[in-house]
Amino acid sequence: MTDQYLVENFLEMMSAERGAASNTLEAYRRDLTDYAGFVDGQKHQIGTADRQLVQHYLISLDERGFAPSSAARRLSSLRQFYQFLVSDGVRPDDPTRVIPAPRAGTKLPKTMSIEEVDQLFAQAEREATEEELSAKAKLRAQKLYVLLELLYGTGMRVSELVGLLRSSVTREGSMLNIIGKGNKERVVPLNDRAKDALLNYLQGLAPGRFVFPAKTDTGYMARQVFARELKALAARAGLDTSKISPHILRHAFASHLLERGADLRVVQLLLGHSDISTTQIYTHILDERLTSLVQDHHPLAKE
Repeated sequence: MTDQYLVENFLEMMSAERGAASNTLEAYRRDLTDYAGFVDGQKHQIGTADRQLVQHYLISLDERGFAPSSAARRLSSLRQFYQFLVSDGVRPDDPTRVIPAPRAGTKLPKTMSIEEVDQLFAQAEREATEEELSAKAKLRAQKLYVLLELLYGTGMRVSELVGLLRSSVTREGSMLNIIGKGNKERVVPLNDRAKDALLNYLQGLAPGRFVFPAKTDTGYMARQVFARELKALAARAGLDTSKISPHILRHAFASHLLERGADLRVVQLLLGHSDISTTQIYTHILDERLTSLVQDHHPLAKE
C-alpha cells in the first residue's frame, strides 16, 4: 500500500466515523503530507517508519523554526494516524507511542542515529587503513579517525579535543584527564577501540606537547579545520553533511548512552557539565525510556 493510499484511508475514516470537519481534515492532510515528504526524503515509507524516524522528523520541525506547540500538534496528527494503522491491522505497533510531545523551552538537540555513526566510522576506518596512501596522507587519515573515536567515545567538547595534551593520556591510554571550562579537570575512560586507535596514532607522531599538533598560533589543530574535515568525511560516507558536526557528535554520545540505560548524572560528569540542569536537555530520552519500560513490562499495559 502506498503512503497516499494510507493517508486517504485515514482521512476517510476521520470523516465517516468521527465526523471530522473539512478544516480538520485539511489540517490532517497538510500534516501527513509534510511528514510523508520528510520520510520519502529519508528513503522510507510512513507505513513502516520506526520511532527513530519520527523523532528525526520532530527535530527537523525544530530546525525549520516550528514552535513547540506546532510540533506537538503535528505529533498529535501522527499519533491519530498510526493508531488508525494499528487498529486496521496495517502494522503491529505505533512508533509514536512513547514519544513525549515537544514542550515550550525544551529545544531538542540535533543528534545522529547509531546507523549514521556506524557509517561515518566505517568510512574513517577505511581511509585510515588504506595501504596506498603516502606517509603524510596516512597520518592525516589516522588523525581524523582518532579525533572521531575520541569525540564519540568521550563526548568531550571540540575545544577540549583539539587542544588535548599528551600528558592527559594516562594509565597506558585507558583514561584521559581533560581540562574543561574554568580549568576544571575531569577524568573520562576510553573504550578499547578508542584506546588502541589513540596509542597507534601516537606511536607514529614526533615528540611534542599536543596530541593533535599543527602549525598554528596555539600549536594545535584549529576547531574549524576539524569541523571542515569531519563534514568532508561525512560527504564521502554518503551522509547528509548538514546533520553532522563535532557538537552533534557530542550530543550523539550523550543520547546513545542514555538510550542504553546510563544514569543522567554519570553523563553529566562525562560531558563536563557543572550543573545537572544543563544535562537535562536530554530528559526527553529518559521520559521515553521510562514510558517504554512501563508499556513493555507492566502486566496491564498490553490491554
